[in-house]
Amino acid sequence: MTRPALMPDSDLSKVLYPSIEPFATDFLNVSSVHTIAFEQSGNPDGEPVLVIHGGPGGGSQPSYRQYFDPSFYHIIQFDQRGCGKSTPHAELLENNTMASVSDIEKLRQHLGIEKWRVFGGSWGSTLSLIYAIHYPSRVSELMLRGIFMCRKSELNWFYQDGASHIFADAFSHYENHIPPQERGDLISAYYKRLTSEDIEVQRAAAKQWTRWEMATSHLIQKPGTIEKSEDLDFAIAFARIECHYFVNGIFLEDEFILKNTDKISQIPTSIVQGRYDVVCPMKSAWELHQNLENSRLAIIPDAGHSMSEVGIAEALVSITDASRLQS
Repeated sequence: MTRPALMPDSDLSKVLYPSIEPFATDFLNVSSVHTIAFEQSGNPDGEPVLVIHGGPGGGSQPSYRQYFDPSFYHIIQFDQRGCGKSTPHAELLENNTMASVSDIEKLRQHLGIEKWRVFGGSWGSTLSLIYAIHYPSRVSELMLRGIFMCRKSELNWFYQDGASHIFADAFSHYENHIPPQERGDLISAYYKRLTSEDIEVQRAAAKQWTRWEMATSHLIQKPGTIEKSEDLDFAIAFARIECHYFVNGIFLEDEFILKNTDKISQIPTSIVQGRYDVVCPMKSAWELHQNLENSRLAIIPDAGHSMSEVGIAEALVSITDASRLQS
């Protein structure tokens, strides 16, 4: 379905639930190298929902709690390997997709949860889907936004040739950081710099990589978004981990998700997609919807990629509220 456009004066604060603090924070050792940070908020006895952040390398955010009725949901967030409060910071060793899937399952077992709803956008939608494919009996519902299946075509669109035609001004900063002779494969060129032994080389590359994504995430740019690339603690983890996954094709075969949709076909799935999402174009959401018989797709006509865009936020809260009312 296509939702009517919101009025221009719509306010995000009127859409989301009030901000809350977690009732518990902790760490879980998941390997000899990595420890992941996680938090719990809302109702400790409520319906569990796992919130999976984007990137990879983006880290969890306090605002993500506000997409759920805290009186009904037991809201669980965690920082994936190497980012947020997880340690070691920006570490690439033993950092891959199946390790992240394993971490989610270890967290579920640690918390003693039998089954949970899974909520994720962008890379969060990727990891949500891959986790559900491997553990379908543990997922009661998928709530997804800005579908990203990490296929070669999607990576080429955003990091090489596609989004560059729409955001040519922002792309020039990203592209010009790399010498002309290396621009035929920008992901590999950035990976070389993001894994350099020279920390200043890493920082400079991380800033430009992060700036490119921040510049394209909203239909209408919000003040302060691009400036997030100046936070080098964030940018280093975000850029290094993203690029590490992407240069390795997320460590899975291309089209992995679409080749395995039969394993999750019975899981109720809601998809929210901005019509003008340049980071994760609508084609992927449409293809996923067509391959999942138990899915619903809401196309937001006045939105890009970010879950903080009012139309997307409104649709996501409507989904979490509807799931609550149906329980």
